[in-house]
Amino acid sequence: MHFSVIFRVTGTLLTFFSATFIPPMLVALYFQEQTLHTFSIALILTLSVGLAMWLPLRGDRELRGGDGFLITALFYLGLGLFGAIPFLLAPNLDLLFVDAVFESMSGLTTTGATVLVNLDDMPKSLLFYRQQLQWFGGMGIIVLAVAIFPMLGIGGMQLYRTESPGPVKDNKLTPRITETAKALWYIYVFLTVSCAIAYWLAGMSVFDAISHSFATVAIGGFSTHDASIGFFDSALIEAVACVFMVLSGINFGLHFLVWRRKNPFLYFADYEVRTYFLVLLFVAVAVVSILASAAPNNDFPLREGIFQTISYATTTGFVTENVTQWPASAGTLLLLAAFAGGCAGSTAGGIKLVRVLMIYLQGMREVRRLIHPNGVFPIKLGKTPVSDRLIESVWSFFSVYALLFFFSVVVIMFISEIDFLTAFSAVGATLNNLGPGLGGVSENYASLDTGVKWALMFNMMLGRLEIFTLLVLLTPAYWRR
Repeated sequence: MHFSVIFRVTGTLLTFFSATFIPPMLVALYFQEQTLHTFSIALILTLSVGLAMWLPLRGDRELRGGDGFLITALFYLGLGLFGAIPFLLAPNLDLLFVDAVFESMSGLTTTGATVLVNLDDMPKSLLFYRQQLQWFGGMGIIVLAVAIFPMLGIGGMQLYRTESPGPVKDNKLTPRITETAKALWYIYVFLTVSCAIAYWLAGMSVFDAISHSFATVAIGGFSTHDASIGFFDSALIEAVACVFMVLSGINFGLHFLVWRRKNPFLYFADYEVRTYFLVLLFVAVAVVSILASAAPNNDFPLREGIFQTISYATTTGFVTENVTQWPASAGTLLLLAAFAGGCAGSTAGGIKLVRVLMIYLQGMREVRRLIHPNGVFPIKLGKTPVSDRLIESVWSFFSVYALLFFFSVVVIMFISEIDFLTAFSAVGATLNNLGPGLGGVSENYASLDTGVKWALMFNMMLGRLEIFTLLVLLTPAYWRR
């Protein structure tokens, strides 16, 4: 293991991250806010540490196969800490260290869980910074860095494999990994700009349109208002949000193929995407039916049911209604939908639908084997055969995911006095990078104990890095190699 290379790359990434404080500084300058000084200090501190790690160790040595795991973990941990500086130093915010890091980590992992209140009265530069954290975290700052690493003599394939979401990580859209990263970001930026324009045309201010486009395409869920999207009370704005949440929950590699081949019907040819649409439709119908049966005065809550279904199922976390006031079955169904999440290769959290599909197909194969013990039943996604090795990896992921989930619930209930519903939904909301939960975390996470917040931050990183990238660092074998 080349620790000098690992620290050099981490320092390089921190150096680049320091530039992200410049846009909020410009916002603070435009609105003449006191936070200009806050972001200036954050920029200087982050840049200084990044350069101190990079300059003494700069060179041309390449990363080794497993170095990317440690760099990815160090980078997210470093960004969570340095990203917390503006929250710590912001005037009149008075956040504890754990709360500042929680907000920063929640943004970078696109979880959307917050400890902040009174967002409507907060400086716009700080609000913009929260949204920007989610935007960079959405596709992965490391993938962005891969696109410019060739200029620094740093190989990036190891980083790409540890950062890219989904069970199939070796597929590249273009022959070179650098071009792949660029292609992903071109699509990401295009969707963000399109979303911002659509929000603006639907009635948002320029500031809110840009800010919410960041959170929508990143599937993050942060808002510039306490009432989230419900603040605008606009069916048109909610429709725009739904369209771009659905698009952002689709594999970005598929977006690239559709763009390159100029054929939108490729979306419907993809087995996972078809399942994705069916799940959204099924959950929406179920939630709307539950709400309609419980609604007074024969109200038909079609708008509320569809919006919350898409927001939860894609793990975005925008809200227009207080879900805790709905029938318990509706809130539970929404939370369970977030466990499946969006498509692999998207900015969505959750287990990913392709894994759920593989588990289902494997279960059906075992049923057929019971009926025909000597039969051979290959598993296929559509017409594509799936190897047994990939099925095994999916089952391994699901087993570890389930164990970690219930272990986290038990630990949180042990170290604090919160009830089971709050603990269950808090772990589900952070491990799936959803944000809003049920019970005591339906609005924010400010009331939780310090130990619980640290545990939930660890779950955020586990969910964002899809568990194994982080867990491999906890094995003795990794450090002995």
